Amino acid sequence: MLSLALAPFSLSAQDKEQNVNLTSVAHHIESLASDTFQGRGPLTEGETLTINYLAKQYQAMGLQGGNSHAQQSSPFAQYLQPVPMAQITPDQNMRLQIGELSFIAGSDFTARTEQMNTQITLKDSELVFVGYGINAPEYQWNDYANVDVTGKTVIVLVNDPGFATQNPSLFTGNAMTYYGRWTYKYEEAARQGAKAVLIVHETAPAAYPWSVVESSNTGSKYTLVDNEQNTSKLPIMGWLQLAATEQVFEQSGLNYQQLKKKALQSTFSPVTLQQTANLRLRNTISQATSHNVLATITGSKYPDEYVLVGAHWDHFGTKQTPDGDIIYNGAVDNASGVAGTLEMARMLKAQHDVKPFERSILFINFTAEETGLIGSEQFSKGDIIPTKNMVTLLNIDGMNVLDKVDYILQYGEGLSDMEDYLARAAKAQGRRVKLDPRPQNGLFFRSDHFSMAKQGVPSLLFMSLGDTDPDYIAHKYHKAADDFSADWSLGGVEQDIKLMVDITATLANSRDWPKWKTASDFKASREADLAK
Repeated sequence: MLSLALAPFSLSAQDKEQNVNLTSVAHHIESLASDTFQGRGPLTEGETLTINYLAKQYQAMGLQGGNSHAQQSSPFAQYLQPVPMAQITPDQNMRLQIGELSFIAGSDFTARTEQMNTQITLKDSELVFVGYGINAPEYQWNDYANVDVTGKTVIVLVNDPGFATQNPSLFTGNAMTYYGRWTYKYEEAARQGAKAVLIVHETAPAAYPWSVVESSNTGSKYTLVDNEQNTSKLPIMGWLQLAATEQVFEQSGLNYQQLKKKALQSTFSPVTLQQTANLRLRNTISQATSHNVLATITGSKYPDEYVLVGAHWDHFGTKQTPDGDIIYNGAVDNASGVAGTLEMARMLKAQHDVKPFERSILFINFTAEETGLIGSEQFSKGDIIPTKNMVTLLNIDGMNVLDKVDYILQYGEGLSDMEDYLARAAKAQGRRVKLDPRPQNGLFFRSDHFSMAKQGVPSLLFMSLGDTDPDYIAHKYHKAADDFSADWSLGGVEQDIKLMVDITATLANSRDWPKWKTASDFKASREADLAK
């Protein structure tokens, strides 16, 4: 009698673990991308609705909350990780004065900060051109080798020398490295002691026009807040229009284009411009707490080792215009990814109920990805799980909501062993791996998995934004038109969820610790972390 009673249960669980419930996936996308959720803006009512929805879903599946340190008594407290954030709004009534030149905020330059400081002043700050502003020992490259920029303002080029030359033997050629990202430029300059950075904007190497720089840097921005009020951050983070840059160099008796060419050599020496910068940056600052959502399937043998599955829950919220409120629902970006994590959680929990996984699986829905990977940066600090206990992260940032395809996109090449797991899972589906068709855009460095990668955790990015819908980037990406459609087949969602479930389940029953393939800061961080 016992075997007869168990047989139908086991068969039902087997069905549940193998099949993607597209009706459920569509329901989650439609719900999260509805006007009710107000565009899922952090620190808004839309956040409260979103995190409660997700916590309730995970709880109903039987997953435990992922924050064992939670102190609150609310029913969802253990499903939430507090993320302390500051909203910093720079006053745009400022001028950048360089010698006899005066530049207008927004149209000529941008300036902002992540320090908790209501006023930061550049007074007669010496200007230094440091080429690409890169210090990369593995490439035998250090633009700061022969100069002290402490307290100075540095002018740097965007991207890296490989893109500029298209030489595959220089950095990684056309494919952007992290050294090419504007985030790195600020981080390295801060390590060198600079007071301010002005990144020269050029559309091709930046991969976006000046309008994107202006819109992204002149309004409110969010940042994490540390115990030192972010005093270790670069005081002034700026961009400078190309035309304005050429004027500055000409005023110094220098030719910008000629010096830019010289900066393509590893032997380049920084050039001090014989003039100074003056700027008064005033900021309005407010602080509040947002939340990541965490849910866990606990491993049977190695519960302290975690395979991570993530997707950011946030989008741009509601914007007020003279014509009324506009809601940015973010259906593909990233309600689809969040729906993917929920469905993976359901399927993997069904597998776990039949035969428990040896390692734990943690599902994370990050806050504030759209404003700078803030939620994932907070998680990467290791307060919930030490990074040495993180096996890998599978990060979803926009799924293929249209028909199935015969390939899976891979972002980055020759980076980590996770690429081998991707290839194996794709082959099992009869699919091929297709490399990122736009490596120059550096997408590997622009989503939540990168916060973990910087701490040494090998990761995979699953992103299909615009890949199967040529109209998406031009008319829907980060626009109000990114809405749910009942016409979507969700064929791509189905096959990608199955692939990610395969990889997750494989690693959750493995003793393997995926490694970085090439020498880098990521590899060094991982090796040092695992050696602790």
